Amino acid sequence: MSGAPLNSLEQATFGAGCFWGAEAAFRTLPGVLDTRVGYAVEAGDEAVQIEVVQVDFDPRLLAYSRLIEHFWGLHDPTSVDRQGEHGGVKYRSAIFHTNAVQAEQAQLAKLALHESGRLGKPVATVIVPLGRFELADEVHQRYLEKNGLSSCHI
Repeated sequence: MSGAPLNSLEQATFGAGCFWGAEAAFRTLPGVLDTRVGYAVEAGDEAVQIEVVQVDFDPRLLAYSRLIEHFWGLHDPTSVDRQGEHGGVKYRSAIFHTNAVQAEQAQLAKLALHESGRLGKPVATVIVPLGRFELADEVHQRYLEKNGLSSCHI
């Protein structure tokens, strides 16, 4: 992690299908200080665990809205509970927010993407409060990097 003071960092949590590829893609952004993959659940709904990447970033260097824009390009946000060959609720397109500002920015970004018409279909991404994050096993952390892979081929 960088030498930025811990109180200046923020976290963002995104579900974009396979968490390996999303983690590798977010790590390329200047201002991203660390990432981890795991499983998130919506506040009040412990039944559904979604594969996610959690991103530590310095908002002085990287805006949350820029993370959302990057997220849109990592997967198909119009697909319901499926990304490539991976299907099921755990591969849902999701933005998990931790405060009202993140929630509002995510909703506005989703609306703008939908209204742009560039995807040709409605945006299916759910925007929900983060209830709990469970870290995936170490073997999954930075998986592509550790195994010399450039993508997870989704």
